[in-house]
Amino acid sequence: MSVMFVYATTADVEEAKTIGRATVGEQLAACANILPGATSIFRWEGKVEEAGETILILKTTEEKLEQLIERVKSLHSYDCACIEALPVVEGNRDFLNWVMRATGSDPHWLADLD
Repeated sequence: MSVMFVYATTADVEEAKTIGRATVGEQLAACANILPGATSIFRWEGKVEEAGETILILKTTEEKLEQLIERVKSLHSYDCACIEALPVVEGNRDFLNWVMRATGSDPHWLADLD
């Protein structure tokens, strides 16, 4: 089992807060970081578009990832929400253990990395 870094974009700060509060409250994520003021340029329905967005970063575990993605999608306003997950290869062991505990997962897997 590993810790996952989940990157998502939202329409605005309020949507990011709603998703962050729900997923942390449901122990699907250990924490949410909200970064307002992003400018996104993307192709949508055959046209290049530009929009202001808010970045939402969630920390979770591999065990909770599928549930987290489904929950973010259910709360999201976009038809095709950007939700991407990256495995955390290394980091502060105390923090990684905290992510495991905060999501109700077992932190003992870190001992196997030593």
